[in-house]
Amino acid sequence: MTRSVLKWLRRGLIEDRRGGVMIEFAFIMPLLVLVMLAGVDIVRFAMLQQKLTRAATTSADLVAQYQTMSATQLDQLLLAIEHVIDPFPFGASGQVIVSSISRATAAAPVLVSWQQFGPGGISVTSNFGVTGGNATLPTGFIVNAGENVIAAEVFYDFEPLMFSTLVPARRVEHQAMFRPRFGALTTLTP
Repeated sequence: MTRSVLKWLRRGLIEDRRGGVMIEFAFIMPLLVLVMLAGVDIVRFAMLQQKLTRAATTSADLVAQYQTMSATQLDQLLLAIEHVIDPFPFGASGQVIVSSISRATAAAPVLVSWQQFGPGGISVTSNFGVTGGNATLPTGFIVNAGENVIAAEVFYDFEPLMFSTLVPARRVEHQAMFRPRFGALTTLTP
């Protein structure tokens, strides 16, 4: 009887490998959950990058299509930014700045003719400069005499959902520049 019990124990418990997969799965499961949760933030960040690029391009392109522009019209156009970057909340975490950059003559410096801040709750300054000041342009970008450029900048403070204690929040920004199609937009009418 003892021999048969030992034989049964050896066959049943020692040689049985069915539970081995469960043990391996138990070891790997925390890593799989971690990768999945990190993937959520990676996808959110990639989606935000695309939406901010689209928001900057849309802002600059829409303004560049006007022959003249008033501050009220520009404010109404900039309200659309919240819909472009949806589902990300823009009000408290974002800001958009549209600037007109021009050069009057070949001897004159490139200036920021006007600047309008859109809806958004974060405090930022334009990378192009301030209204009436010399414009800081990207390397290799030239504004010839009598030309003007509409530049849009979109800023957003991104905070990860899952790992906010490990990965710090960061400010993401995108720019787009278009030349006006139907005339110079060097002034913003009241």
